[in-house]
Amino acid sequence: MAFLSQLDLQEALRVFAVSQWIPVYAILGCISFFGIPYSILFGKLWPLTILCFAWLAYDWKTHTQDGRRSDWVRNWTLWKYFQSYFPVKLVKTHDLSPKHNYIIINHPHGILSFGAFINFGTEATGFSKLFPSITPYLATLEGIFWFPFVRDYVMSNGICPVSELSLKYKLTQRGSGNAVIIVVGGANEAILTSPGVSILYLKSRKGFVKLALKTGSYLVPSYSFGENEVFNHTIFPEGTWLRFFQKHFQKTGKKLFGINFCTFHGRGFTQKSWGFVPFKHPITTVVGEPIPVPKISDPDNETVEKYSELYISAIRKLFDQHKAEFGYSATQELTII
Repeated sequence: MAFLSQLDLQEALRVFAVSQWIPVYAILGCISFFGIPYSILFGKLWPLTILCFAWLAYDWKTHTQDGRRSDWVRNWTLWKYFQSYFPVKLVKTHDLSPKHNYIIINHPHGILSFGAFINFGTEATGFSKLFPSITPYLATLEGIFWFPFVRDYVMSNGICPVSELSLKYKLTQRGSGNAVIIVVGGANEAILTSPGVSILYLKSRKGFVKLALKTGSYLVPSYSFGENEVFNHTIFPEGTWLRFFQKHFQKTGKKLFGINFCTFHGRGFTQKSWGFVPFKHPITTVVGEPIPVPKISDPDNETVEKYSELYISAIRKLFDQHKAEFGYSATQELTII
């Protein structure tokens, strides 16, 4: 009985570790987005709110430059429970030399990019042991860094804005041995998420290639097998009122916040219930071979296109080499749009 209770406790801790990650951002974001304007207009604590905004204005360079990375936070036991829930694994295929800087591109985006967060935003899968002397910076939406408390929480994990200013600083002003991680599919790829589907929104994404050329950073493909399987994403039939509202909210969310509102669900706090806890499905992130990139201050379109095609070929090769090993059919194809 004691053994069963211990198992139940371990499972409860895993579910808590995963489920806390979603409302932490949502709740703190709502407090910041709705609570701050309210306190300015009506609240008794409006001086504190003004001080908070003043601090953000004074400290804005922090999140675009060095941040406030904490190895202690990145090694929290909480992340180990998070990692073991699915479980999430990180696989290295080639060494990354600390003599260079890197842009690691991660696919697919999925709904919440669990694989990218655990593997690159924490030490739960041992990034620093697999890639010694390489400092990872996971990039996300810059708007997050204008929310008090949330910005400090994510900065402590080594997370930075996915802006040219921030990424270029990491790749040019901090010496070598740095790796920025970009989930390039973004909102457009998130709405394509569905179990059993492997679609990348990549052909029109050239910004990361230009950044690599301008900074001379090597491009590194990576793929998180199983990322699309942890949630069920519903796309309503064309012509229905539900599809009309779905498209409306997706366009509004992308325009205002840079995100698409996806109609997804997972399990609840118990295994067979409905909710927003992701399903337990293994996620394995495979990091591929670095692609050397020359440093060109003003690359022309032909050069950008050349390295874009090289990268697309590399991610196709990585997917095909490892798909059967990590739960995909040997005939599964990677679709790039």
